[in-house]
Amino acid sequence: MEKVLLLNATYEPLNVCTWQRALKLIVKGKAEEVEHNDCLINQTICAPTVIRLRYYVVVPYKELPFNKKNVYHRDNHTCQYCGKKSSDLTIDHVIPKSKGGKNSWENVVAACTKCNNKKANKTPLESGMKLSKKPGRPTNYLEFELTKYSSENFDDWQKYTAS
Repeated sequence: MEKVLLLNATYEPLNVCTWQRALKLIVKGKAEEVEHNDCLINQTICAPTVIRLRYYVVVPYKELPFNKKNVYHRDNHTCQYCGKKSSDLTIDHVIPKSKGGKNSWENVVAACTKCNNKKANKTPLESGMKLSKKPGRPTNYLEFELTKYSSENFDDWQKYTAS
C-alpha cells in the first residue's frame, strides 16, 4: 500500500498522499491516523491508509491538468470509437488541428491506433465514425483523482469517499 487518503478535520476527503508524507504529518502532530492496514513499516509502525488533519483547511478550487494520462483515465483507457479497452492508446483530436481543433478536454479523446488511422485527418462525421460519448472536462478534481486508485484495494476509503 503506497497511497493514503487525507481527510480534512471534518472527515471530508481532501487528497491522496504517499504513506511517507502521511507519517510525516502524523509525527509532526498535524494529522492523526484514522485507519491502517496490517502491513508493518517496521516492527512497531503500521502503514496508515486514512489520516485526518487536526485542523480545518479551506479547499481552493483546483483545476485538473489537461494531459494524456488524465485523458486516458477520463476515457477509462477505452477507445472512444470502437470501445476496445487497451493500455496502448493514442490521442485523437475530434476536430483535427488542421481544421481548427484545439488541444482541450472537449476536443480530445482516447483512440486505438486502428481507429485513429481510419479517422485520419477528418471529423467523425466525415469518416463515418461515431464517438461513444461526448468528450468534456471532468467536473470534480478530487473525485477524478480518487477514481485513479479505485482498482486497488482501498476498502478503508469507502466510508469517507462515498457520496
